[in-house]
Amino acid sequence: MSVTLLIEQLLNGVQLGTMLFLMASGLTLIFGVMGLINLAHGSFYMVGAYATAAVTASTGSFLIGLGAGIAAAALAGALVELIVIRRLYHRPHLDQVLATFALILIFSEGTRFIFGSSPLRLSPPSWLTGFVTLPGDTRYPIYRLVLIGVGIAISIGLYLLISRTRLGMRIRAGESDREMIGALGVNISKLYTLVFALGAGLAGLAGALVGALQSVQVGMGEPVLILAFVVIVIGGIGSIKGALFGALLVGIVDTLGRVYLPIFFRAFMPPSEATGVGAALAAMLIYILMAVILAFKPKGLFAAHD
Repeated sequence: MSVTLLIEQLLNGVQLGTMLFLMASGLTLIFGVMGLINLAHGSFYMVGAYATAAVTASTGSFLIGLGAGIAAAALAGALVELIVIRRLYHRPHLDQVLATFALILIFSEGTRFIFGSSPLRLSPPSWLTGFVTLPGDTRYPIYRLVLIGVGIAISIGLYLLISRTRLGMRIRAGESDREMIGALGVNISKLYTLVFALGAGLAGLAGALVGALQSVQVGMGEPVLILAFVVIVIGGIGSIKGALFGALLVGIVDTLGRVYLPIFFRAFMPPSEATGVGAALAAMLIYILMAVILAFKPKGLFAAHD
């Protein structure tokens, strides 16, 4: 039983980590290329989930809804960059924080105005329901395994995009010396819009996929945004590899902590107290992990500009 529980929770941690990677990779790309602190990134996660839920309900096709969610988040990101973010690149970080926090409120209230305050339901397609049997007689949902596979595929695709394509070369150059690539004739404004839309689309994909596991509701992106910031700080700001390793580390540590810390404290505390203490420590565990890592690696595990 304990081995089965461990395998199941490890997979849950990897699944959480891959979804966090989709959020964190876009966030770290935007900060690495543009130097922008974007608190509104979680709003694109919410946009992707709502668009997917609405289109899936109207068409009956989860795949069409998923495509609509990604497109809606990417389009929202491009419009936000053109209308608001473009005016913030040379402003102090405090201005960026205030402006993007205002965007959170605008997206939240706009979503509530369009869809109402009640959560929307989004279910996985029928062909992704059910379970598979893993080693140790562990029955695990097919949909969660698909999420892990999608996260792995996206990480490989991002690696190839950044390392093997002309666009990736420009993104890497933009991280290192944006003035130089501008002098070489690269349209910096177009590049920034494209990167911002890419990051927003990845967040929208994460929201669309996770929306089928939980209710789709206003404000659903903010808790995930906090975890995504923890991920990029642990992994190293501006590093895609750091975002991947940081996301998996956070996902596994958070999941195992929430399951095993209450069990550990039950060995020498009453069950009710053990559950409370274990849950409280589990909630702090990833922040303790971040503090320990930063004590030894102040720029994160894979700093982009070491």
